[in-house]
Amino acid sequence: MDFPRLTRYTRGMSADHEARLYQAWVQVIEWMKAYAEEKGVQFSKESDFPDFIYRMERPYEVPTTLMAVSLSDARGEPFFFASVSPRHAKLKHIAFRVPGGHVHHHAHWEEGKGLVLEGKFPLDKERLYQMADRARAALAKAS
Repeated sequence: MDFPRLTRYTRGMSADHEARLYQAWVQVIEWMKAYAEEKGVQFSKESDFPDFIYRMERPYEVPTTLMAVSLSDARGEPFFFASVSPRHAKLKHIAFRVPGGHVHHHAHWEEGKGLVLEGKFPLDKERLYQMADRARAALAKAS
């Protein structure tokens, strides 16, 4: 019987790959904070990593305690969420969601490319701002 070859997708990420994803997550948080400041919206922490909250058996090694964050309008209505996979997840990614919508995106760390949305598009500050602008406009239309 032939078994499928183990790849980084079936056995999990290397420690270096994981570290790069979490460093990229810190960059995403900084971009979202900058967006909030520039556009006059609110940046909020939604949740911390479970192992930070519960002080699990492993030492805390992730470069931030923030696991999920959001952007909200002046009324406090969130229009854009971002979160990163916890350390115990096999296939880690950064997720972007629009509340009440069916649209969501996943970004993965790819060697030599950095963060890549849906396996195709490099994620940089400009693209994140575009995604947040579209989400904010959608909330304004719905209100």
